[in-house]
Amino acid sequence: MSQKIILDVDTGIDDALGIILAVKSCEFHIAGLTTVNGNVSLETATLNTCKILQLINADHDIPVYKGASAPLNRAPYFEHRIHGEDGLGGALRSMKVTKQPESLSAPDKMINEVNAHPGEVTLIMTGPLTNLALAIEKAPDFPQKVKEVIFMGGVVSGPGNVTPVAEYNMFADPEAAKVVIHADFPRTTLVGLDVTRKALLKKKHIDQITNPELAHYVRDSTRDYMQRYYERNGIEGSALHDPLAVAVAIDNQLVTTENYYVDIETNSELCDGQTVCDFQNRLEKKPNVRVCTDVDSEAFLRLFIETFNA
Repeated sequence: MSQKIILDVDTGIDDALGIILAVKSCEFHIAGLTTVNGNVSLETATLNTCKILQLINADHDIPVYKGASAPLNRAPYFEHRIHGEDGLGGALRSMKVTKQPESLSAPDKMINEVNAHPGEVTLIMTGPLTNLALAIEKAPDFPQKVKEVIFMGGVVSGPGNVTPVAEYNMFADPEAAKVVIHADFPRTTLVGLDVTRKALLKKKHIDQITNPELAHYVRDSTRDYMQRYYERNGIEGSALHDPLAVAVAIDNQLVTTENYYVDIETNSELCDGQTVCDFQNRLEKKPNVRVCTDVDSEAFLRLFIETFNA
């Protein structure tokens, strides 16, 4: 029986690949895709989400719900430098979009779906956590009814990718991340830069995609993305941040995890948005997050390619 999920996205380049992986895996009953401002504006993220569903002929099967157009307490911080002005690296720019989002808001969709299926719904979050924080604030008993939250975000033992210490999704809305991390979910799994930086898409992997239309899309959308990654890291490839979060929901044996107490810095001139992980239990607080510490990158990339070729 397929597990029920809602996939929350700020659809840039890697979110789009995560959507394709989720849909083509056939491992999930996808109750909806919810959109949030992040890499790009809410309107652009929603448009891109509809484009990707049309690309893979899933636009009639999966509904889309618009969420927060700004962080809880901050101005939006877009990543156009990485994802391009359109969020997809210029790919699908000329696509005519016919799919439209639903009228229900993303937080309300999360609440309704979880209330209808308590203990069955996994929330996979690949953008800033604003929508989920709003759902928690609106329905305080909602977290206990969720099966699991898996979110791509943070970095616990390496450098950030926006500031020296902060990963983008945490930096964009740290107040929302703090609400989510301290909510009473049965299980919260953090898929951070510590593992996603080991899951690199390279040209040789794209060459293994046998569907011509998908191969063309992946090559087109990641061209500048890979160039930016090379300029910053000196590595030819690009990290599959968001697809790895989806893959963890498909097969949690792909990653090694440890339970730690985690918090988010929200009020620091130098360290705003930092994911603070108490490795040595200095704070003497109960672990609240299952932190991914390592990944079988070969197995993940094999899953990624095989799924795209399915």
